[in-house]
Amino acid sequence: MREARRRRTFAVISHPDAGKSTLTEALALHAKVIAEAGAVHGKAGRRGVVSDWLEMERARGISITSAALQFAYDDCVINLLDTPGHADFSEDTYRVLSAVDSAVMLLDAAKGLEQQTLKLFDVCRHRGIPVLTFINKWDRPGRDALELCDEIEQRIGLRPMPLTWPVGESGRFRGVLDRSTGEFVGYERTAGGATVAAEYRLAAQQAHDEFGPDWRRAVEESELLSAAGGDFEHAPFFDATATPVLFGSAVRNFGIGHLLQQLVALAPRPAPRPDVRGEQRALDAPFSAFVFKVQTGMDPAHRDRVAFARVCSGTFERGMVATHAATGKPFATKYAQQVFGQQRDTLERAYPGDVVGLVNASALGVGDTLYSGKPAVEFPGIPSFAPEHFAVVRTTDPGRSKQFRRGIEQLSQEGVVQVLRSDKRGEAAPVLAAVGPMQFDVAVHRMENEFRAPVRLEQLPYRVARILADAGQRVVVDTRTSEVLHRPDGTPLALFADDMALRSLLRRYPELELRPVVGSGNATPPR
Repeated sequence: MREARRRRTFAVISHPDAGKSTLTEALALHAKVIAEAGAVHGKAGRRGVVSDWLEMERARGISITSAALQFAYDDCVINLLDTPGHADFSEDTYRVLSAVDSAVMLLDAAKGLEQQTLKLFDVCRHRGIPVLTFINKWDRPGRDALELCDEIEQRIGLRPMPLTWPVGESGRFRGVLDRSTGEFVGYERTAGGATVAAEYRLAAQQAHDEFGPDWRRAVEESELLSAAGGDFEHAPFFDATATPVLFGSAVRNFGIGHLLQQLVALAPRPAPRPDVRGEQRALDAPFSAFVFKVQTGMDPAHRDRVAFARVCSGTFERGMVATHAATGKPFATKYAQQVFGQQRDTLERAYPGDVVGLVNASALGVGDTLYSGKPAVEFPGIPSFAPEHFAVVRTTDPGRSKQFRRGIEQLSQEGVVQVLRSDKRGEAAPVLAAVGPMQFDVAVHRMENEFRAPVRLEQLPYRVARILADAGQRVVVDTRTSEVLHRPDGTPLALFADDMALRSLLRRYPELELRPVVGSGNATPPR
């Protein structure tokens, strides 16, 4: 219980290009676990980001897969999960949000709340995840601070509770007003923001003398916030009805130290989690954990497969034999690792809130539960999103068919894409199903580079998927404009070109039993 109270497990989420990976690295820099930070497109003499380590991520400058980093800070253990911001990879982000206790949401000072940001806020609110907001890029021209806070309240219903307030408009960043002390906090610039920006503080009168109108405006706006109920309160933050707000610049390391301190002070500790029966699993119950992500290719020299598991209760000890809830079979944990981006070290022990990397865990899939002792426990699974893009995949080198089959199976188990099969196409031509088309790019790249199985895709004209409740009705759905494919678990999916084609078929055959696919990509997924 003492170790659980030391844990802070949170995700960093935002719209693409808001600066998530930069912030992730800046937090690690301030915790002194790396010596120097670098942008995704690393400049000469600077290392690339620790969280964006896939070749495609470095080439495109975006996060494609989530990354886990664990490090110590101020007598706490931080479990930080960096997530993809692009909508095409929102399913990966949703899996990560099932494994955290809070989230840091980045807003671009110039763009504010963008469409993907709104969706992510909705997911956090739906799951009851407390959100701390960091308004980034204040060193560049952008919008008015009060306008951004009003937008948060009006568009997503979260009451902003600023902890700091900018001194100087965006693009002319002098520092911030620490609203808890009334002091000015300034930052010393460093070359390219590669090292920690030193902080200094000034009393209110000193700040007034040095910054004049900028300081007076910041104080007046802070007083206006207090009058409007914008002071920090714990209860609405934990209830996910209000959000603390801080201002800064991740690329220059301005305000990052303050953000890290507030995460340690305010972010919720691990708490009991409900199992499939709705019963709370106490933190001091025997060991239990659930798998929220599976990843291969982290070490190109060893084609290993890592299952990332969030510890929910008890103490994990390397070598312990747990029970795999889905099969009831024992699962040995000899190869357990602590993960820091692509870097991995042997992990001997872990506690509630920690993320454990289980190597070569071929028996584990996303949503699986591990536990020790009795009685048995199983946590709710993680639903798949409804796919909206479909393509037949074939190998272009028949001599690599074995590698092709292994790669397709691996991508399916990881959840990179969903793999559907049909009798008429056969095993050599499965159908890839994705929430967004960029998932196809990742699948093709990994097939060619990891599994050495070059492939080609043939796009299918479908955009709508439904579960066919009665497999005997398949003959009605298999037409020129629709067809039935099967998921790996045997569930039949009926695919249609669009909603009009679906409605047309239902008018002709009202007895058809079609159900929505759990967790639609266009709507907030279920709990």
